[in-house]
Amino acid sequence: MSKIQPLADRVLVKAAAAEEKTVGGIIIPDNAKEKPIRGEVVAVGTGTKDEPMHVQPGDQILFGKWAGSDFEFDGEKYLMMKQSDIWAVIK
Repeated sequence: MSKIQPLADRVLVKAAAAEEKTVGGIIIPDNAKEKPIRGEVVAVGTGTKDEPMHVQPGDQILFGKWAGSDFEFDGEKYLMMKQSDIWAVIK
């Protein structure tokens, strides 16, 4: 993903697939699926003088359900968020 380079304290994330839910054997449509709160860091900015970067590409992370902005690039879906929107790194 060298085509997108986040700036400052921004982090580019590939979100995990939304959980598929079923209710009594009925599959819930995509627009009603739970938004993921887990993903993989794809690229990071350089940080700021007050906020050094604590995550790096490849880290598995947890973040708030409504964190970041969704967008699509080259047919792939991503999130761009501030590092402060990340709750934890999964070890």
